[in-house]
Formats: sequence, C-alpha cells, structure tokens
Amino acid sequence: MSTVVLDNVTKVYPGGYLAVDRMNLRADDGELLVLLGPSGCGKSTLLRMIAGLEEITEGDLWLGGKIANHLAPRDRDVAMVFQNGALYPHRTVRGNLSFPLEIAKADPAMVRERVIELSKALHIDETLDRRPGTLSGGQRQRVAMGRAIVRQPSLFLMDEPLSNLDAGMRTELRMEISSLVRALGVTTIYVTHDQVEALTLADRIAIMNRGVLQDIGTPAQVYNDPATAFTAAFLSSQQLNLLGATVRTPQNQYILLDFGTHQITMPWTDPRAYAVSRHTGSMIIVGIRPDALAPMPEKMDGPCFMGRVRTLEYHGHEWLAYVEAGIPAMAVPEPPDPRAKNGNGNGNGGGRARSMMRRLLSSGEEFPAEEAAPQSQPGSGSHRRADLIVRLGARPFWKAGEHARVAVDVSRLMLFTQSGARIDPPRR
Repeated sequence: MSTVVLDNVTKVYPGGYLAVDRMNLRADDGELLVLLGPSGCGKSTLLRMIAGLEEITEGDLWLGGKIANHLAPRDRDVAMVFQNGALYPHRTVRGNLSFPLEIAKADPAMVRERVIELSKALHIDETLDRRPGTLSGGQRQRVAMGRAIVRQPSLFLMDEPLSNLDAGMRTELRMEISSLVRALGVTTIYVTHDQVEALTLADRIAIMNRGVLQDIGTPAQVYNDPATAFTAAFLSSQQLNLLGATVRTPQNQYILLDFGTHQITMPWTDPRAYAVSRHTGSMIIVGIRPDALAPMPEKMDGPCFMGRVRTLEYHGHEWLAYVEAGIPAMAVPEPPDPRAKNGNGNGNGGGRARSMMRRLLSSGEEFPAEEAAPQSQPGSGSHRRADLIVRLGARPFWKAGEHARVAVDVSRLMLFTQSGARIDPPRR
C-alpha cells in the first residue's frame, strides 16, 4: 500500500503554460480519491506527475513516506489505466494480462493461476484467447484494468477509464471498479469530469479548476456543504440556481435576503446568520439546488418566490419547471486564473479545503495568503434565462404559463461571497 502526498506541486510547460499551481493533496493507504474537474483543469497532468510521466516543476511528491520526484516510473510501483485501454494488439487477452508478470519473471504456474482468477473476477474469462481488436469497448477496458491489477501494485492511477463507453457500460464497470479496488485495498487516484462517477466511487473528492484545488472532502461534504460556488455548480446534476441577494438586518430582528422583487428571511437561530450579517448592505451569492424548491399551495405560508411557469421539461423519472421570477441570475465566480499573464492567484479558496490540507499535509507548511477573485455582477448569469429551476418529481404539478408559488427550504440555501467563497459560521 502507499500514501501519496503532494506538497506545493507546480507544473509549468515549456512556453510558460501553468498547468498545476501549488497543489497540496494527500491520498491515504487504501483510499479511493477522485480528482474531479472540467476538461483542461490539470487533473490528468497531476496524475501523470504522480506516475512519473511528467516532471514536477516545483514542489515535492511523496510515495509511501519517501520523496519520489526523481524516481523513474518503473520504480514507483504504480499501475495506470488510460482512457483508451492501451492494450498490445498482437497479444491475446491472456497475453496482455500475463505480460507484467512475465516481465517480472514470475513463476509460470502462478502466472496462469492468477490470470484465470482475475479474468473470472472481471468477467472476461471467455475472451482469454481473443485479441483486443475483436473485443467490445467494455471488454477492452476490463482487460486494461486486469493488466494493471495483476501485478498487485501499491498504487492505482486511473485516467477517465470509462469516458469512451456508453451509459449502461459505464454504470456496470463503475460498480466493478469500486468493488475490486476496495477488495484489494490498494490506494487509488481516479480522474474524471463526470460528477456521478465521482459521487458514487469516491471516499473523498478533490475538485480542481484552472490548475488549483477548489474543495476536498467526502462526497456528502462537497455536495451538501461546498467550499466554493464553483464546487456547488459543478456538482449539480441540474443547473444550479445562482441568485444575487443584498443582505439586510431590519432592526436586528432577522436576516433579510433581498432579491429585489422577492425577499427571504433567515432567523437568528440559523447557524450561518451571524456570518451572513457581516455582509449587511452588500450583495452575496445564494445557491439553491432545484430540489430545495417545491410547488407551494396558495393557502400555505412560508418563504417563497412567485412567478410564471415559462416551460416544463420531462426527464423520464421527473419534471423540471422553469419559473420566471424576475430575480437577477449570477455567473459562477471563477478563481483568479494563474495561467493568465501576471496571474498569481492560488485558487485554493474555501475554508474547508485550506483547513483540511493544513491538517493532512505531514509537512505542516502553510498555504500562501488567499486572494480575492474578481466580483461577479448581477445579470451576467450563466443560466439560459434568469429562471428558477424547480424539481417537480414524477408529476408536472403546473402547466406552462401558469402563476406559480415556489416554496424555499431556507436551511438548504448555499451562501457565498461575491468572490465565490462559502460564508462560514464562526468557529467555536
């Protein structure tokens, strides 16, 4: 087994392109850590530096408690599974699976036994005498996984291994990867841009954007209590409602979130109330997932928005409603781009991301001071229109053009500064 620690790791390509900026990260023994982020965010580059396929420009990589910056890939005891399988086309499935053990000069009887055992576990035992060109995409990925697993390395690195497969095959292989990795107890770092894969596979998720860490935590932590507005938006299966609200405290009786055409009150008993009150007179960003909104009967009282149903969308298992409520939409705040000319933001924003990294890094080195991102302006939103997206369940409830009252679950509001950092309650 192997613990992986990245201590202020930076990667700059020739020409000055900054791919990864001061990354601090740790994967513990036996942990399945998922690196999640949009295309081009630096997650595959990070994986390749761990494998030794890319040189580290600055910082240190520790594998199993030993510094590994200058170790050759073959000396790192790492197995990597790529997006395209990368099999030897002239060798059969049996030959591909046995190749790493043959190179290590393992006992032939043991090699045969292990290949048969592993092929049964991966459901490819009937393909052992076939060549890769005759296999389906899912079968080729199973063979690629088997070739990585067969020599029992101390660390698995998986670079979007399911992205080329259809939805049904991705679901099937996702379950197999999860069960195999946990049965073997091998530390695994898994790269994906698919939030469903991340949430279903990971022990912890590290979210990246523009080469910097945005948030890290268990799937429940990063989904329910995201450190940044970017994390909240990226982990939404439906588009996140990001709204601009001005904070007011009328006679200190309660917190009022003023959306212009609507107001929502937050009681002082809410754990976040005092932190939010520090922004009195200023605009904040309020994130609301579609399932935190619901149709509200006319006779019911409580926090709500009102508007007109512009359209309904049928998704098979549920309906979504788009309600025009006249509330300004906000763009997802981006961190300062360290890749831009003269850019130097570290982007490790978010209280939990920074505090967890300080605790996890064995070196104990502090992060550089956090820098504020440019402020987003109301009306520059990323929504198709400034609609409220409401999750309705199996029945549509409303019709297009109807007046709608939308109940708001205030306890599930996600509150961020204009720079996109979560508004945290004070520490006790």
